[in-house]
This record gives sequence, C-alpha cells and structure tokens, in this order.
Amino acid sequence: MKIGYIHLYTGNGKGKTTAAFGVVLRMLGAGGKVFIGQFLKKGDYSEIKAFKRWGESIEIEQFGSGRFIVGEADKTEKALAQSGFERCRSAVVSGKYDLVVMDEVTLALSMGLIEEKSLLELLDDKHEAVEIILTGRNASPVLIDKADLVTEMIEVKHYFQRGVKARIGIEE
Repeated sequence: MKIGYIHLYTGNGKGKTTAAFGVVLRMLGAGGKVFIGQFLKKGDYSEIKAFKRWGESIEIEQFGSGRFIVGEADKTEKALAQSGFERCRSAVVSGKYDLVVMDEVTLALSMGLIEEKSLLELLDDKHEAVEIILTGRNASPVLIDKADLVTEMIEVKHYFQRGVKARIGIEE
C-alpha cells in the first residue's frame, strides 16, 4: 500500500516553492499525476510555462490577484483564496493525484485568508496515497507538528538586499 506524507517548506529564505517543484519534477518523471494550487499568485511564470509542457499529467491553478498585499487583504483576495482552498480540498481527497502542492498556503493562513482549522481538517481527510506539499512563510507550530517532513529555509544573504530585481529563469 502506498502511503502519502505531508511535507512543509517554510521560513524566510528563498527556495520553498523551488523545493516543492523539484519534487513535482520527480513525480512527473516517475509517471505520476500532479495538482498545484498557488495561493496569492497570478501570472505566467517560467515554471508554469515549463510544467504546461507535461500535458495532462499536471494541473496548475492560481488563486490570487497577483498584487502585493500590505496589511489586510481585501474581500476579493479572500474570496480567491477560499475558492482555491476548496479546489485544493477536492484534489486532495479525490485520489486522482499522486502529489498535491499547496504553494504559499501558510502565508494565506497567516494573512487570515483561510483558517488553519480547515487546513488541518483537509490534511486529516486526505486520500491515504496522496503526497502533499505545503509551502510558505509563517508556518504555525501546530502545522509544523502535523507535517511528516519539515524544512525551514533560512535567509543568510540575498542579492535582493542589493537592489537586484527578480530575474526570468531564476526567480520568475
């Protein structure tokens, strides 16, 4: 029997989504089916373009306006996150996917766009064979305890601090 585990990539350092997408690449290479739900994001980033080449083996949906949010998120952003969460729930419980990635879900939690209780219930209800990856900053101790694998990305030094903007093929 195949058992799926819960991964959590968190912290303030770069590489959470990149780590998740490395596992996605492995799953696709192994012939698996993948669903990626991206909270707070909108755009045709390079990784989205690359993954689309895998055809029906991968589905990617974005649940955000693409705007940088300072302070409290507006009703539109909250509605997008709620709708996205329900879409992720159906992917997790369906058994249709080998891997489900909920990108930036912990940030959506910390911003109050979705409730931690709902995410914990989703994790309890997951199809037993589905591997789940959660990413984002500000993961709570409860979520860290719930996950089977936790990696914290720590920023030691970043060229953004010198004014370097996001570059296509590296950050976008």
